[in-house]
Amino acid sequence: MKTIFLTFLACLICFCGQAADKVSYTEADRVVFDRYVSEMKANKSLPTGELMVKTARFFLGTPYVAATLEMEPERLVVNLREMDCMTLVENVVVLTRTIQSENPSFETFCKNLQALRYRNGEIHDYTDRLHYTTDWIFENQRKGIVEDVTSVAGGVSLPVNVSFMSTHPDSYKPLKENPELTARIAAKEKEINARPYYYIPETEINRNATGIKDGDIVCFVTTIKGLDISHVGVVCRVGDKLTFIHASTTQKKVIVNEAPLQEYVESIKRNSGIMIVRPQMSY
Repeated sequence: MKTIFLTFLACLICFCGQAADKVSYTEADRVVFDRYVSEMKANKSLPTGELMVKTARFFLGTPYVAATLEMEPERLVVNLREMDCMTLVENVVVLTRTIQSENPSFETFCKNLQALRYRNGEIHDYTDRLHYTTDWIFENQRKGIVEDVTSVAGGVSLPVNVSFMSTHPDSYKPLKENPELTARIAAKEKEINARPYYYIPETEINRNATGIKDGDIVCFVTTIKGLDISHVGVVCRVGDKLTFIHASTTQKKVIVNEAPLQEYVESIKRNSGIMIVRPQMSY
């Protein structure tokens, strides 16, 4: 009985103040964070790209779990124990920035995560989260956290027409039976669609490989109606092979992808190419 009680305590969700917002995490997440800092503090002066790859490799074998951010009311969720493709990338970016900072504390990590995940770093409701990856890129480029280097890496113009969330509100619990939030999402979709974008077509990836650096974020462009990006990962090289680290839906864990990047993209029927986003150093 005592063991069960202690396990229950360890799994309790903790809430700590961060400005006016709350942070949801477990003690197990703090343990992972502390282990990361202990292992990586000697590497904090490495180039950002190299540190991104080391951070992504830190999570190899971590279970793939979708929809870990869904809480009502909307709040910042920290989960370093299980991830989908996007939360892996977010955690890797934020941990990299945190370890580069003068104060690599858990509180700094939470602050950086909220700044990355939410529009203007503020949480009021579900619509403040950066749900579409192209919007995530745009907003975080404005903040100086990442740089979209797709055009200089050999990209060509990409029309984007996102609409999936506003046209499928029943697929999202916070939007279901909430037309006001759905209308806000629809308005934001129009803004997203009006911006210019670039992508590297799937057949041109190897030709432009020199412009793709280790530690870059690779975003897989989809042809699914109403969506922009279907998957993301962290670029790495294994020997001369250009590939990536990602939370795999088929392997159900974080892996270094076995196939080269171009081969992987060409194997996915509804992938048309990639966008490349470069994390910037934390100052």
